[in-house]
Amino acid sequence: MAVKIVRQPKKIVLLGSATSAAALRAGHERAPAALRAAGLVDRLIAAGFEVADHGDTATQLFQADDEHPRARNVPAILKSLNDLRPRVEVAVKSGALPLVISGDCISVLAVVAGTRRYYRNVSLMYMDRDADLNLPATTPSGCIDGMVISHVIGRGAPELVRFWGEPPLVREPDIALFGFERLDQSEEQYLVSSPLRRHPALEVSKLGPAAAARLALERVHAAKNEFVLHFDVDIISSAEFPATNFAGEGGLNLNQVRDALRVFVSQANLAAIVVAGYNPELDPDSGMARRLVDLLVEVLAARLEIGSGEASANAASATAVSRSMSPIAPPSHEPEPSADSAPDMQEPPKPDSISS
Repeated sequence: MAVKIVRQPKKIVLLGSATSAAALRAGHERAPAALRAAGLVDRLIAAGFEVADHGDTATQLFQADDEHPRARNVPAILKSLNDLRPRVEVAVKSGALPLVISGDCISVLAVVAGTRRYYRNVSLMYMDRDADLNLPATTPSGCIDGMVISHVIGRGAPELVRFWGEPPLVREPDIALFGFERLDQSEEQYLVSSPLRRHPALEVSKLGPAAAARLALERVHAAKNEFVLHFDVDIISSAEFPATNFAGEGGLNLNQVRDALRVFVSQANLAAIVVAGYNPELDPDSGMARRLVDLLVEVLAARLEIGSGEASANAASATAVSRSMSPIAPPSHEPEPSADSAPDMQEPPKPDSISS
């Protein structure tokens, strides 16, 4: 039986991915709680959204993991991904926009996989100061967050590559690296022949962030594909947002990031948003949490305009939006639950016990 997904632009499902396992220090795991404490839910409701807060995944903490210096904490990372993915599926099926507050960038694997439960072709807009194209063989640190795109395209640690049963999770021509400016030598070498779409920070500044954002959307076929937006806060210059593990000078300023985000968020085919990289341990007075909440609420307000102009059109084309097909199970040796058995929006999966 086909699943009809009717987009609800005024509805948001908030999901927390409480993990620092893919980073190089603890703190990321507290990001969802810190942004809630800074008023994220109340501010979104005041702006005009209906918000369903589905809570956090079980906490996964950074460990040094010296036994695996080339790919640290993979088992904990997999636990986090497998915890988050069904929650994203529930949110996508509801028609609301999943807003995932994650410590680690690697959470984007679960968000894309959860979206692909219902949509065959999913693109990825990757706003990040880094390309995240390292591999266990080339990494200087063993940090999985520096390998995210490699795993999305089917390279890297086998356990994470197999997270989607038949890699790649997203085809390279359907991924845009947006606003990056830091590349390791091995990443530069890979990009020479890769069809990944590249929009470095210098280009974004020269074209203007809104124009660059529209070009990036066109190049990853976002008009016909659903797309996931990944936003790592380290893309913002450290002068304006220092509360992140890998802050740096230069890059894009807060206004440029805001202008680009506004374009991305206003697209009807936006399937989910991942906000990553904020570390509350580097924000003792919570000033950066409040700044990030201000930014998210301001740009998400563009969704309300979609609701006023397209609600009836979305309802009429629900079958087309859902591709007139049954939910798409990823290739796997394990059976996938049917769409009819997926829980309703009001009943998120229960989190596992929190690990210490």
